[in-house]
Amino acid sequence: MIFSKQNRRLFRTCVLALAMMTAAAGLGGCATLDTMLGWVGFGAGSGPETPEALAMEGMADFNRGKYSAALKRFVEIKDRFPFSEVALLAELKAADSNYYMDKFSEAKTLYEEFEANHPTNEAVPYVLFQIGMCYYSQIGTHDRDPGSAQNAVQAFERLNRSFPKSPYFVEASARTRAARDFLAQHEFYIATFYLRTDEDKQAQGRLEYLLANYPEASVKPQATELLAQLKSGKGIEKTWRRFVPTVSLPDWQSFTSAFGILPGGGGGAAKE
Repeated sequence: MIFSKQNRRLFRTCVLALAMMTAAAGLGGCATLDTMLGWVGFGAGSGPETPEALAMEGMADFNRGKYSAALKRFVEIKDRFPFSEVALLAELKAADSNYYMDKFSEAKTLYEEFEANHPTNEAVPYVLFQIGMCYYSQIGTHDRDPGSAQNAVQAFERLNRSFPKSPYFVEASARTRAARDFLAQHEFYIATFYLRTDEDKQAQGRLEYLLANYPEASVKPQATELLAQLKSGKGIEKTWRRFVPTVSLPDWQSFTSAFGILPGGGGGAAKE
């Protein structure tokens, strides 16, 4: 079968898109990507100055965990060859490289740029998931700023609203539950802070807010008991300190059973 020039170009583009999706989902190693790109003439013989050769080198570094080296290749493609057939791959993997180097702010910016520039691309669900993971990965202990947890919840919920059938739905849902549990613990921590400073009315308000907004929280039993003591008018026993939560961000996998799968399952190619 003989392809026309237009058909060959379309075939090359389709294979490149498949390679990008494979890389995004974390499903392919170096050999798989080499084979895919080799089929359409983007193999080692493409020459050191071509965007395709740079993409091959970048993916080889990326799949070996050499994220800094990979990032340099992908940035070079973006800067020198912004209209090449591998530019989309370079944009996505530049964000991934930053993410796996724990440069979450830089990664989030690049993911957001990818979404803005390519809103209909098939990699958008993955990109939205990774935006959520950039926030999620910055969640600290329960006594610190809850902003990262709040942003993670919003990002994962946006993903699941927009793409309810995506392969990331279950993991995004479970991580949402974990982040919400963190936020409930934060509220409980603030309530106990008010108790330490004899601000019982403020403590009661925090506990009521917690129970109204996080009814599924792991600290619900402690919050309910402590609130009942406050409302009784008899004062708080000195043993209230036993209520203070001792954990921060729970293991998200412990929530996956609520979405129809066993712990340890789920979608996504993100770090723990």
